Amino acid sequence: MSIYKRGKIYWYKFMWNGQLIRESTRQHNARVAQQIEAAHRTSLAKGEVGIREKKPAPTLKEFLKKDFQKYAETRHAAKPLTLRYYIQGSAMLLKSTLAGLRLDEVTDQHAQQFASQHASLSPSGINRGLRTLRRALNVAYQWGKLEKPAKVTLAAGENQRDRVLTEHETARYLTACPQPWRDCATITLDEGFRPGEVFALRWPHVFLNEDGTGFIQIVEGKSKAARRFLPTTPRVYTLLRARHEAAGRPTEGWIFPNASECGHINGDTAKEQHKKALDDSGVEAFVPYTLRHTALTRLGEKAGGDVFVLARIAGHSSITVTQRYIHPQADAINRVFSASQLPVGTKLGTNKKLSRARGQKEPGRGTA
Repeated sequence: MSIYKRGKIYWYKFMWNGQLIRESTRQHNARVAQQIEAAHRTSLAKGEVGIREKKPAPTLKEFLKKDFQKYAETRHAAKPLTLRYYIQGSAMLLKSTLAGLRLDEVTDQHAQQFASQHASLSPSGINRGLRTLRRALNVAYQWGKLEKPAKVTLAAGENQRDRVLTEHETARYLTACPQPWRDCATITLDEGFRPGEVFALRWPHVFLNEDGTGFIQIVEGKSKAARRFLPTTPRVYTLLRARHEAAGRPTEGWIFPNASECGHINGDTAKEQHKKALDDSGVEAFVPYTLRHTALTRLGEKAGGDVFVLARIAGHSSITVTQRYIHPQADAINRVFSASQLPVGTKLGTNKKLSRARGQKEPGRGTA
């Protein structure tokens, strides 16, 4: 090491690519001065081979304001409710103590502290902030601003959309629905689409054959799995064919256009018509997303328990998510238990019961 003293301070000098490097260490200790010189050489060597020092991660506040909110505005421009959800979640995070932390400092412990600080809110309200935090960290990871996103555990006790409508309820409800919400609700009930997917349907994404069959293509979604291609039910085919004819058989444009900013029916319009349908039908109140849960539950029963098929229909990338949408009805559960209690017999007409199958001796018979 080429260190030397000037007075009581150690300096170092060395040649690097023909250039003299001379710096003061501002240290009185020779060993520390040698370590500083070694660090300088290492830094120069990294630059020599194209290695750059990793930039420090931005703070959560910086990332939310400069990147995430703009991302949400672009990504969810056609989904005002989703955009509003993330904007409100961002506002919660910006007012919290998490805002000043660098992205790589955020841990699940911090997330739980956030939940504790907002304990006066409902679990759904707390999870608005936590879901926004989780999404922001994942986006930062995808953009290379974070090496690994922290796990964020949601608050327990959030109300789940687990209600399933009966056939009688759906019939009364659909009859009371005004248009265009009636057709949107029918598609959701038959196909299991998300309401937002139905709102954004365009004619190029619908294929109606002359033999009464058809297909609907979902071209956008939360994940790759959300982009899917499903056949129409007879009821959905009929309503889409009627709309297509009434619109003059267009090849472009929205299937459910209106005067909203996005150009088609949206959650706000649907909310008003949904409320009117509930009032007029007398059906116990439920949120529109219940229609999708009802559809997937019925399709799940018809799928014979094949959760992978149902996940494909639902547009889920994980069957764990699909399981949250399955709500077996009482009659289906009763059928399973009734089937398990059938007597055990043979095709020869013997009358052996289940107890005999368990090893009990028949009257009058000895052991072999």
